[in-house]
Amino acid sequence: MKILKKDRFPFLLLFIFSIFWVVMAIKPYSWTVWFAENVLSVAFVVFLILTYKKFRLSNLSYTLLFIFLLFHTLGSHYTYSKMPLFELFRQQFDWSRNHYDRFVHFFFGFTFYFPLREFISRKLKINCIWSYLIPFLIIVSFKAIYEIIEYLTVVISHDVTLGSSFLGMQGDQWDAQNDILAGTLGAGTSWIISKIRSKEKC
Repeated sequence: MKILKKDRFPFLLLFIFSIFWVVMAIKPYSWTVWFAENVLSVAFVVFLILTYKKFRLSNLSYTLLFIFLLFHTLGSHYTYSKMPLFELFRQQFDWSRNHYDRFVHFFFGFTFYFPLREFISRKLKINCIWSYLIPFLIIVSFKAIYEIIEYLTVVISHDVTLGSSFLGMQGDQWDAQNDILAGTLGAGTSWIISKIRSKEKC
């Protein structure tokens, strides 16, 4: 079956990501953390592949998801609390912690807002204020659920190494709340951008 030129872009992103994922799977800092971080991301990529024909997202959404997955995969290789570039930033700017996890949590909210809104407006035919509010609320909920999943994973595993590297608290007792806040701010930023770009009159 011939693939139209406009439909090749997502497949190109998938190809590039697959290569990057394999490279990042070579000698990660912690195999336990790498596995825990990659379960959901691999499942999500499979989900995008299976639903491609039923609901094709825009190239913008696929690009943002691609970039997010690169950041997440990079974090799984080094662990979020030891990402080299942000470790240099920590030393240069005298930060109290490595903020790579905050950056990715923000980018999660920023990224996933667009495909969620596309699905809600195009597939579910929900428009105006609800098409902006619903994806925002979904992302905030996802962030809270993910923090709970992280906690339960560590509790069930009884792995001290997984606890310190996977959770990445770095001494911050409000780490979970700050991660949720970062994702919320990311989604809020995308809400503003989407509203500015929108031509809806409502």
